[in-house]
Amino acid sequence: MSKINCVIVDDEPVARKILESFVAKIPNLNLVQSCKNAMEAFDVANKNNIDLFFLDINMPDVSGLSLAKTINKKSKIIFTTAYREYAVDGFDLQAVDYLLKPIAFDRFLQAINKFIETKVEINLPTKKEESIEKPNYIFVRSERKMVKVVFDEILYIESLSDYIKIYTNEHILVTRETISNIEMKLPSQQFLRVHRSFIVNLNKTDSYTNEFVEIEKKAIPISRTYKENVLKKLTDI
Repeated sequence: MSKINCVIVDDEPVARKILESFVAKIPNLNLVQSCKNAMEAFDVANKNNIDLFFLDINMPDVSGLSLAKTINKKSKIIFTTAYREYAVDGFDLQAVDYLLKPIAFDRFLQAINKFIETKVEINLPTKKEESIEKPNYIFVRSERKMVKVVFDEILYIESLSDYIKIYTNEHILVTRETISNIEMKLPSQQFLRVHRSFIVNLNKTDSYTNEFVEIEKKAIPISRTYKENVLKKLTDI
């Protein structure tokens, strides 16, 4: 694989140093520059071909979200922030991933792998017989063991702060995970975020209105933030 040109953008020196050390551990990453503000990063982006930005959100003068809207669409973004409430805005900008500070190296590596997967998907052959078949399940930690969860068996997922409940026809699994992280692991053509606290399996949807989605007689609310996207997705099915 060719080198991945990346830029770090964070107003906190300590945060930049941590990311710089992480980047140095991955041979395929080439750090073009570590920037202390959005304007400096904007200048670097105009002078170089940047593949990936590690972009803090809450910065003075120009926020990371504002900078993200000006970045070339060919460049990808991994948001880094100490504020969980920015996750929705980050994913609305089609970020590869959203890393919550303090960032562990294994979580950073997971985000890099997601970025690499997006690059591979772009170059996948169009013929069905040559395409790569992805797993139809994930493993989650529940009751001190890793439990296999098949996508087709999931009804919906509910967030409880740092925990989530995964509802299936047979049981309810509780695991320590954020709903934003689990959303990234689910196939987007099958699962849809309808509320900050709920993800539904579109294949299990029995009915819907402008206010809720019904699955197995459970009315799951559609929030104002997600309503436009949810109704469009449901209409297009």
